[in-house]
Amino acid sequence: MLGYLSHTRVLRLAGLFTWGLVSLPLLYTQYAPAEGELPPSLGEATWLLAAYLSFGVCYFWLTRGLSAGGHTSWYDRLALLVLTLSGLAVSYLSVTGLGSILLMVAAGVIPWLLSRRVGIVWLVLSQLAVLPVYNLIMGLPLFEALLQSLLYAGFSMFIFVTSLVARQQTQAREEQRRLNAELRATRLLLAESARVNERTRISRELHDLLGHHLTALSLNLEVAGHITEGQAQEHVRQAHTLAKLLLTDVREAVSQLRESGAIDLAAALRPLAERVPSLEIHLDMDDPLSVEDPERAHVLLRCTQEVITNAVRHAGARNLWIRVERERGRIVIDARDDGVGGEVEDILPGNGLRGMRERLAQYGGELDVSARRGEGFRLRACLPVATNMMLASGPQGVN
Repeated sequence: MLGYLSHTRVLRLAGLFTWGLVSLPLLYTQYAPAEGELPPSLGEATWLLAAYLSFGVCYFWLTRGLSAGGHTSWYDRLALLVLTLSGLAVSYLSVTGLGSILLMVAAGVIPWLLSRRVGIVWLVLSQLAVLPVYNLIMGLPLFEALLQSLLYAGFSMFIFVTSLVARQQTQAREEQRRLNAELRATRLLLAESARVNERTRISRELHDLLGHHLTALSLNLEVAGHITEGQAQEHVRQAHTLAKLLLTDVREAVSQLRESGAIDLAAALRPLAERVPSLEIHLDMDDPLSVEDPERAHVLLRCTQEVITNAVRHAGARNLWIRVERERGRIVIDARDDGVGGEVEDILPGNGLRGMRERLAQYGGELDVSARRGEGFRLRACLPVATNMMLASGPQGVN
């Protein structure tokens, strides 16, 4: 059964299972007190139940959709704080060390929210916060109480490292998935480029060799028609007509080869949007969507790839909408997500955005970025499908 579950889901289920098991000794110690001890009051039992349930709810929330990027939003870190305080409250209200066990469970989510150094400090301090329960309330000597807290801190560190390895594996798998998607997209782009190059080569051969010879043949037959008489002249004229008809067919074939020699950009972009973890990509493209220049197709491919990477790593988005269309001689990529967003002046262009802008500018394109806090991130990339020289010349037939 576990073979069908990802390691992040197994981590989540193991934590929830441990949280559920803690309820058994918790109920036993509170509602079946030892001889000579009074049962807790209704208020104490209510607060204890609230702390216990609050821990479970926060853990359930924090372990949703664990991805390589982790949870970086402020409300997730607030949930971690509530999770830790709930675990401590269970220990103080139940006068037991059960809160330390819950804090061990909490150690499994810390690597997904905090850096290693901050996470370790958080983990140790939260376990040491149970020290007064052992020393002042349960009556253990200070040294034994400290050993007890450090023992739980050691177990928590083991869980922390295990969860950290799980996150690193998730990052490695995501990187492998991204590279595979890039390779598939690049392979399709190369296949399309090879097809276009082969069509261009064939059209040139038809134009330069067959077209030239047919033109020469037609001219010679025309001359022969003027110097022959009788039945021979009639056959020469028929041959001349057939030569001109064949030359027209060659011209049409050359024109069709050049016109159909465009790269199917849609086929190259689709693999990038497949099976992206923790992100639903809504890809909408014109059909057909073709680009004549392989280098421009490569620029558009890299821009789309960078949009997806930014949405996964930085935006914290759940959905990404990408629209690719032709618009007045340009290919336009319009992308928006439902991430945390931010103010445009606060966005620091990294290597990804800077590289996109440089690639587009090299071919006369432009990049427009807009964002507002709480409204996601929006990007619009425009790239002319051809240079002015290419547009002016157009496809050439046989002269």
